[in-house]
Amino acid sequence: MNLEQAKSLDKKGWHRYAGELKPETRMFIDGEFVDAKKGRTFKSINPATGEVIAEVARGNGDDVDRAVKSARKAFKSGVWSRMAPRDRMDILYRYAELIREHAVEFALLDTLNMGKPISDMINSDIPGSALTFQYFAETIDKIDGQVTNTAATEFHYILREPLGVVGCVVPWNYPLMMAAWKVAPALAAGNCVVLKPAEQSPLSANVMARLFIEAGGPAGVFNVVQGLGEEVGKALALHMDVDKIAFTGSTEVGKLMMVYAGQSNMKRVTTECGGKTPQIVLGDVENLDTAVEYAINGIYGNQGEVCNAGSRLLVDVKLHDAFVERFKEKSKTAFVPGDPLDPKTSMGPLVTKEQQKRVLGYISAGKEEGATLAFGGAVPEGLEAGCYVAPTLFTGVNNKMKIAREEIFGPVAAVLPFKDLAQAVEIANDTSYGLAASIWTSNVNIAHKAARDIEAGIVWVNCFDHGDMTQPWGGYKQSGQGRDKCFETMLHHTQTKSVWMHIG
Repeated sequence: MNLEQAKSLDKKGWHRYAGELKPETRMFIDGEFVDAKKGRTFKSINPATGEVIAEVARGNGDDVDRAVKSARKAFKSGVWSRMAPRDRMDILYRYAELIREHAVEFALLDTLNMGKPISDMINSDIPGSALTFQYFAETIDKIDGQVTNTAATEFHYILREPLGVVGCVVPWNYPLMMAAWKVAPALAAGNCVVLKPAEQSPLSANVMARLFIEAGGPAGVFNVVQGLGEEVGKALALHMDVDKIAFTGSTEVGKLMMVYAGQSNMKRVTTECGGKTPQIVLGDVENLDTAVEYAINGIYGNQGEVCNAGSRLLVDVKLHDAFVERFKEKSKTAFVPGDPLDPKTSMGPLVTKEQQKRVLGYISAGKEEGATLAFGGAVPEGLEAGCYVAPTLFTGVNNKMKIAREEIFGPVAAVLPFKDLAQAVEIANDTSYGLAASIWTSNVNIAHKAARDIEAGIVWVNCFDHGDMTQPWGGYKQSGQGRDKCFETMLHHTQTKSVWMHIG
């Protein structure tokens, strides 16, 4: 069932398809599904119910080595790296269309794995993932070499070539889309890939690999090894025959990826890590209701499990009370936890019981440090079997509190008042992160000044989370290095070769 047809399914239909689902649980290496060498497995749990979805192959260093050898063999053969650019484009175009055609399978796997509302999968993740492959397919024949101006006796040209084998290590909050962001530019540039999905959401990666072959992709170019981060992710980052690690996840693990690269072959590493995004609402905002609606979506969307979640609500003191009252009122119906297989559900469970415990721990810390709990802060009634946390808002917060400084990765917002733009920017920058920020103002000069002074890789003005594939996605400071999306990302998966010829 394709994407458009999937939009017509109701709760009953989604549950029926979920009951018929038989996910592939093996690894995908050299064009076929295989068991882990040691035969080990781990449980994939549905966070909405606590039920086991499947027993998934648990890879280790031996399986990583097998996948890397497959990828290296394919790369050296030139079956993908030296394929005519237009032919590689055609395969990725077909691949993008196959993602749309298998919308039900992708939607169910990610929703059952990590609790994302099924409507989010259908309206955002699946079309966004298909578009990612389509966009990077379009960049393939846009990579130019260069001929420099030299003496008449010399001829110098510069080539861009693929790196070789890229290890893609992706998180659980957007299993399909984050895999697309990492895999698509690597493949488009002519590299071969070993994808390590998060152990909390391992199932959709297998469908991705299978469909790449169905689209006409050669065996060995796209491999998948499931398993634990400390076993599979670490082995990939330490592998001497991996040329690049493309990572999205926590800042702590992102730092380890860089250490592992240094301990092995000095492979390239790009990281997209945590964030503590400020949403700044200035006193001259043109429409406070619109700003409030975006603020709500910016923190509670995807259960708050978003690297750029707008968890710090910086509000001008003149608007503070009005903002909080409207935020409280609009939040009553904007994000209501429920069955993620119901298209009417706007908020699902958190990914695991451990994550639920972590988020509830931050809520307890907020109370202990003196913040005022405006609403939420508990497990919703009737949903105790799952990993749910109700949308939560704190007021009376200052930037020294734990809930204002650390990435919670859950539906917890904190309101921090400020007196003027200078103080707002100071608070916004007083963090180890720098992924994104938003500014709400009707003064264009103030908007430019704030955008200039805020230390973040992405700044939105009078909106939040807007953008398209031309937008570089990445941060300053400990939010990581490198960028996703955009043409720059494609170039990060290539290297230059200088050829100097003496022609007499």
